[in-house]
Amino acid sequence: METKRKIIHIDMDAFYAQVEQRDLPSLKGKPVVIASDPRVSKRGVVATASYEARKFGIHSAMPSVEALKLCPQAVFISPRMSRYQEISVKIHEIFHRFTDEIEPLSLDEAYLDVTVNKINEPSASRLAQKIQATIYDELQLTASAGVSYNKFIAKMASDYKKPAGRTVITPEKALAFIAALPIDAFYGVGHVTAEKMHTLGIHTGADLYQWSEWDLIIQFKKRGYQLYRLVRGIDDSPVRSQRTRKSFGRETTFAADVVDEAELQLALRSFSQRISKTLVDKQMSAQTIVLKIRYNDFTTQTRRLTLPMRLTESHELYFYGMQIFEEMWEQRPVRLIGLTVTGLETRQFENMKLVGL
Repeated sequence: METKRKIIHIDMDAFYAQVEQRDLPSLKGKPVVIASDPRVSKRGVVATASYEARKFGIHSAMPSVEALKLCPQAVFISPRMSRYQEISVKIHEIFHRFTDEIEPLSLDEAYLDVTVNKINEPSASRLAQKIQATIYDELQLTASAGVSYNKFIAKMASDYKKPAGRTVITPEKALAFIAALPIDAFYGVGHVTAEKMHTLGIHTGADLYQWSEWDLIIQFKKRGYQLYRLVRGIDDSPVRSQRTRKSFGRETTFAADVVDEAELQLALRSFSQRISKTLVDKQMSAQTIVLKIRYNDFTTQTRRLTLPMRLTESHELYFYGMQIFEEMWEQRPVRLIGLTVTGLETRQFENMKLVGL
């Protein structure tokens, strides 16, 4: 097991909401929800929520109508993607002052390999502190940091003391840290997998640790092999700054033309979940989302959205897919709808074959 690397995972705190609160100081301390106002449009989905709003149970991917019910006093702000992208570029410019070994996960988070860094700082913890301080001094935004010897643990650690926290997990503390984690918090374990684990009596990292490698492989196929390694603190996947171009997509041709918007949204949500599962299984993340709509007169429209970050989670794919959908759907009968992701980066643990499965 490689334990000499120094990996930092930086995660901005409620990034979109924090940018809005910074740009408009009167919003500070208020429950801010980044989504179209449900009193104007019923179709909105929450992109993120400020920590004040999260206290009411509001979370990303939640319908904005539901968020309003939970917190009637919430301030709803439509996403300003160009603004968030502009700030994200500045954040990544700060990263590059310390290292060029950067793997973006989204606009607001990234892995940094600082084993060798530009300021010759031997302590990854001090380096993380300097990065956080620089972001705050120059952009007035807070970030949380996880520091460890691999990507998986660094990612989990960055969530441990939010907001504005910094958690360092040394190799000696890794197993105890992972054992205490709820299985739902494991990066890459989605809702469906977590539910299956619960039925098997796996609720924490400690529970998962008790399972043999072979039993996990039987239950979860290749993912079982990865889980066996992760729960033991093993993740040799490198921080990848280079990108590859591939694509995954889903589409369906309806038996009868569809005019019900809810049915179209349901299809996009299903596509997002299935594509996300493929991305997780293949250890990849997407940069571009493509939406295709074919109407009942067989005219076909395609629109793409390229983002300066990578997406893996189903709620992210659904959010941006819906953003495109709301802009392009002409509110007439749909014959076919499809969602595709392209511009992917492979982040595999290692190439392997499971003989006999």
